Amino acid sequence: MDSGELPIGRRVAQWRARRRMTQQMLADRLGKSKSWVDKVERGVRALDRFSVIQDLAEVLRVDTTALLGRDARPATSTGVEGVDGVWAALGCYDMFPAGQGRRPMVPVRELGRRVEHAWLTYQHAHYPQLVRLVPDLIGGARSAHTAAGDEVTGLLVQVYRVTASVLVKLGEPDVAWLAADRAVTVAAGDPVWTAVAAVPLGQALRGAGRGRLASAATIAAAHRITATVPHDASPTELALRGTLWVEAALAAASYRDARSVAEWIGQAAEIAERVDDGQDHHRSGFGPAAVQVARVAAAVELGDGGEAVVRHEEAVRMNGWRRLPVEHRAAHLVDAARAYLQVGDLLRAGRVLTEADRIAPAEVRLRPLARTVIAEVARCRPVPAGVAHLATAIGLTR
Repeated sequence: MDSGELPIGRRVAQWRARRRMTQQMLADRLGKSKSWVDKVERGVRALDRFSVIQDLAEVLRVDTTALLGRDARPATSTGVEGVDGVWAALGCYDMFPAGQGRRPMVPVRELGRRVEHAWLTYQHAHYPQLVRLVPDLIGGARSAHTAAGDEVTGLLVQVYRVTASVLVKLGEPDVAWLAADRAVTVAAGDPVWTAVAAVPLGQALRGAGRGRLASAATIAAAHRITATVPHDASPTELALRGTLWVEAALAAASYRDARSVAEWIGQAAEIAERVDDGQDHHRSGFGPAAVQVARVAAAVELGDGGEAVVRHEEAVRMNGWRRLPVEHRAAHLVDAARAYLQVGDLLRAGRVLTEADRIAPAEVRLRPLARTVIAEVARCRPVPAGVAHLATAIGLTR
């Protein structure tokens, strides 16, 4: 019997073992008892609610289809070539004094141009291309930092940040955390760059299921930059502060702390009203529209589909909606699809999924969370035509 024919409980047990988790560890992360996990794995307790299967898949870091037996590919295997090369680049340590390394020094201006190109590639959701660029970008930025020091600190932090950001998208939170941690280390001593580095750190920790650590990291960075940057700070610094509060709120939503979500998203909203200038400060897209989009994501995580739908329909009518980067808008549309599913509106769930695929195919076809949503919609009847085509195109149906 192959893994696709195994009972779902057996597949849960197999993936738990692959992730080197005990039944108690899995139970703790799910908020269940060890007895519950044991009964599921032995087939004594049925898994008849998709929301529970989705929670299991998220903790085990696989597509729900891997547990359902329709697609054994784990969510962390994105199908994007080059992730191993990113691992290798991050695992390479500089052992030579400045000027004596094997890699030639990249001029600072040229490095800046490459970093700008990497960010544009990310914001347009060209993830496979970015993954191919990252190893050389990391090597070049580290060599430049070794030679030029503080002059290149900001560029190296940005390189690690964009690396972590794309890896979170592709379901690689462990290596994303490594990149984000490197960013924090490089930025040490500079409150602004430390705050910049804390953004992907929070995202990586949240992606790894460590929501409380994510909120602690982002709140600490927000307090630090608040203490060092005056109240009448520049829009750039204010946007960074607001972005950290958004990340803290999303982290709180991941562990169902609705009170903290409301508090921290409220602080972000207050800041957003002061920086609504149409600029993309620190590559955050921060502003009222970004805060509204975050409210949708948080509401979905908290299971409040009705609230999420209302917020979504307000967000797409805001002036700042079209100014958000393509990847940001597409990611939001995936969250909107989750919201529509929670309220039982299959048709609109399908519409926003196909719209997300139209504007940013990689966001939908490569991101594990999006694949999970597509699989859920595709199991419903009747299946929206666009979703049926999409599910077939990415191999979620046979």
